[in-house]
Amino acid sequence: MRRRTRPGHALLPAFAVTALLLTVGCSAPQHQSPAADRSQDTARISDDTTAAARTDGKALAVAAAPAATPTAATGSPGSGRPAHRTTLTVSSYDGRTRRAVISKVAKGKPAAPTASPGTSASPAPSASAAAGQAAVGDVIASAPAPGAPDGLLAKVTRVIGETAGGTEVQTEPATLDALLGDDTAKGTVPVAPDAFDVDALLPDVKVSWAKSGDVRVGPKGATVPLGSLRLDVDADIPTAAGAPASASATVSGFVQVAPQVHFAYGGAGTGSAPGSAYLGVSGEWNSGWAVRGRAAAATATPLRVPFAELHADPVLQVGPVPVVVNLDLTCYLQISGDGRITVDVEQSVKGDFRAGGTFGAAQGWTPVSSSDMTSTPVRTSMTTAGSVRTALGAEASVGLYGTVGVTADLAPYLRGEASGTVTDASVTPGADTQGAWSLYGGVDLSGTLRLQLSVFGTPVLQRSIPLGALHREWKLAGGTL
Repeated sequence: MRRRTRPGHALLPAFAVTALLLTVGCSAPQHQSPAADRSQDTARISDDTTAAARTDGKALAVAAAPAATPTAATGSPGSGRPAHRTTLTVSSYDGRTRRAVISKVAKGKPAAPTASPGTSASPAPSASAAAGQAAVGDVIASAPAPGAPDGLLAKVTRVIGETAGGTEVQTEPATLDALLGDDTAKGTVPVAPDAFDVDALLPDVKVSWAKSGDVRVGPKGATVPLGSLRLDVDADIPTAAGAPASASATVSGFVQVAPQVHFAYGGAGTGSAPGSAYLGVSGEWNSGWAVRGRAAAATATPLRVPFAELHADPVLQVGPVPVVVNLDLTCYLQISGDGRITVDVEQSVKGDFRAGGTFGAAQGWTPVSSSDMTSTPVRTSMTTAGSVRTALGAEASVGLYGTVGVTADLAPYLRGEASGTVTDASVTPGADTQGAWSLYGGVDLSGTLRLQLSVFGTPVLQRSIPLGALHREWKLAGGTL
């Protein structure tokens, strides 16, 4: 993991992944790429006009892509054999011109220098061995590569020529159905906590995580469950416009999450669309936070304070095909109130969530969203009449090859109402209690399906589809004294 502070955005992911070139025509000789660098192995597949000619209808395994995979090649066009890996790689890509350089590393030799996409050069003795192996109609499915940090899924529309770095080609966007045909695939893959780039938006954000091998990092690493990522924050709440100068509040807390990505492809359906598809994100959630002071957030819109942005590009190995999933999380604090109440409240929340989109031939794309959360009040004190609502949540987006398909906003919250001066005597024995008070826990989950989910090869959405607002609230404590 790389922990960063603003300014800046996510860099290339922190783990090595594979790449595939799926192409028409001749088979390629086997070569093993050097072990010193990221392995960007490739595969080739016949690009006939029917799914049956491309694949053999197998059920493909879905797993996290390894750091290196064996080298392989395919048979002749129309043989019906599925994709096989080779050592072809995407050396570079220019997102503006959509030009890519495809190269091949000879056994025992370092990669040749890479020419910038969009330029041309005369062939040289050191030119890539990939000459003649890229043709119009080839489909490239690549893990993150130079110039394509979110991965690349593209079709070759023109072979420009040879450069010192390899074969330069012009591309256009492609879809997964061109590669998977009538094969099927379904799987869930955890995202390793150290795969995230973390961009801290506030000064006092601490990152902890734990993964297999009992590797534990950060101030809370010893207590974080394996596979989980934790962010601790301590921040002042900005004073609302029109509030007294003496009004101030602080929030301290943590978010702990173990995210997973879900991928499914249901084989060839009617027309060009697959029979079914699914893309989503889920995870175990644990958070706790305390709010102290005068909650003077008297605004029509709740005050939201993002404190960390996270980005990862987990690569799923779907048979021989690397499917790059782009996952973003923005963790935030949120508070709203009537500007009159002084609080000292604390709660913990545990549970899970799921958000995504599922495709079926009959119903098209439909949203999937669920959350099962429980909360416990740790301390409750509300002085003077008023109301307050605090949340410690996360916005998530998940997509494929750099296109966002699903967004979700998960917001566990604590809501309190008070009249007079009240203190939860069950938490603070012997405290002076008078008046009426109520304390509620809850969770909101909302989001959107976007047209970019057509990357599966499904029809383009005419509009974004709301996930549907999931809202649950339950009473934690309260009474009239």
